[in-house]
Order: sequence, then structure tokens, then C-alpha cells
Amino acid sequence: MFNFLHTYHPNPILFSFNEINVYWYGFFIVIGIILAFAIALILAKYYHIKKEDIIDLAFWLVIFGILGARLYHVILEIDYYLSQPMQIFKIWQGGLAIHGAIIAGIIVLYFFTKKRRFNFWIWGSILVTGTALAQAVGRWGNYFNQELFGKPTNSPWSIPIDVIHRPAEYLSINFFHPAFLYESLGDLAIFLFIAGVHIYIIKKKKIKEFYSFILVILYFILYSLLRFATEFIRIDETPIVLGIRSPQLISIIIILIAVILLVVPQIRKRILTSKET
Repeated sequence: MFNFLHTYHPNPILFSFNEINVYWYGFFIVIGIILAFAIALILAKYYHIKKEDIIDLAFWLVIFGILGARLYHVILEIDYYLSQPMQIFKIWQGGLAIHGAIIAGIIVLYFFTKKRRFNFWIWGSILVTGTALAQAVGRWGNYFNQELFGKPTNSPWSIPIDVIHRPAEYLSINFFHPAFLYESLGDLAIFLFIAGVHIYIIKKKKIKEFYSFILVILYFILYSLLRFATEFIRIDETPIVLGIRSPQLISIIIILIAVILLVVPQIRKRILTSKET
């Protein structure tokens, strides 16, 4: 695989039909959504959740997840989109920020579970499992768009980047770190870990709100650590806040909140004992 990545120049278009182009980016986003939905349906059976409820939630998550991901990206690149507002709608060219999708997903899940009186944490533990897998798949869309690569490198697994996609200071350099691959593999590892914990919980018949709470917190800590680390490699433009890249700052904030929820018993107890009305 590494040799293939080192020599292959990806084309963002999967195939064309008349004047309609189908892009790899959209293809991998759709595949990721389908896989996340499949994982949710599989886990739902063991958590005694109806398939119809999963379908209902999935509908809203897809809509608001994409909107949230796009809105978050547009806010980060607001100067560019103010000068070229029509580019806001061209999501097939890339520009879906996972933090925006996660924020939108949390909001949708909160109101959905509150309205139907479902357990937020059990549903959340199911969703973060599929989300990790969807992220692992979706990152390959970034590869075909040549929009998520790292610093220059001559390593055997480096990837060629076309001149048009290189930052100005790297125009004379051909090969770069496959930052998309590092995050994809990290997301896959997170998925396998969380899925493994689910299997353990189900086999041991320990389906409890507390364990679901732990799974959700672990997902946010693990993904934030992964994102914080990969940002050291990435060279795409992003706002710098307090001397670090904005996704790193967001990751730190998420980790701090997650750790506080884990280690402060009073806060954790209050969250777990609060019931939707």
C-alpha cells in the first residue's frame, strides 16, 4: 500500500456521467455514513433499541452533521468565504470540519433522547463507535482531494502532491507526510478499541449507564489526543490561537472537560443521575 501511495497521483473525480461529476470525497463520506449506520444497528440490538428509532435519529444526524461540519469550517476560513461566498456550497471540494459535525451531533442527540426519554449516554456510546469508523473512512476523501497532507518527507510512505495543491513555500517539493493516513489509522484503532469494549460489556451483561458514559468520554479523549498529535504534522492553513493551531486548542479543551467529568465524582454523579423529563 505504501508503494502505491508513494507513486499514485489521485484524481478527485471518481467518475463522470455527461456533465455530472461524482467525487471520491463524497463517495467516502457516504460510505462512512453507511458504515456508522450499520454499526449503530448492530449494537442497537444488544442494547434493546428499536431499529426505527436508530433510523429516525440517523436522518437528523446526517443533515445537521453535514451542516455543522460545513459551518464550522466556514467560520474558521471566514475571510476566504466572505470574498467568495458561492464556494460555501461546494462541499464536494472538501471542507467538512469534524469538530463541527461532533458539536451538531451532540446537540441533535441531546434533544432526540430528551424528547423520547431515551438514555443519552447509552445512545452516545453507540454513536461514537460508528463515528470513529466513519472518520477512518472519510479521511480517504481528503487524500483524493489532496487537501490533508503534512510536512515534506522522503520516507517510503510519503505521498506526491500536485503543484496546484502545494503551499507557496513548498512549491519545489514533491513528497509530503500522508497526514490523512495517520489520522485514518488512528481513527480505526479507536473504533476497534471502543467496539472491543462494547463486545466485553455485552458478553459480561454489564450494560449500564456508567459504562456507556465511560465509552463516550474515552472516545473524546482518544480522538482529541490523536488530532492534537497529527496537527503537528499538518501544514494546511488554520487559525493560530495562543500560539497553537486552533484544532489543537479545541482538542485541549475537550480533553480537559472529559477529564474533569471522569475525575470529579460530584459532577459525574450529577450527570448520571439526572433524568430527562
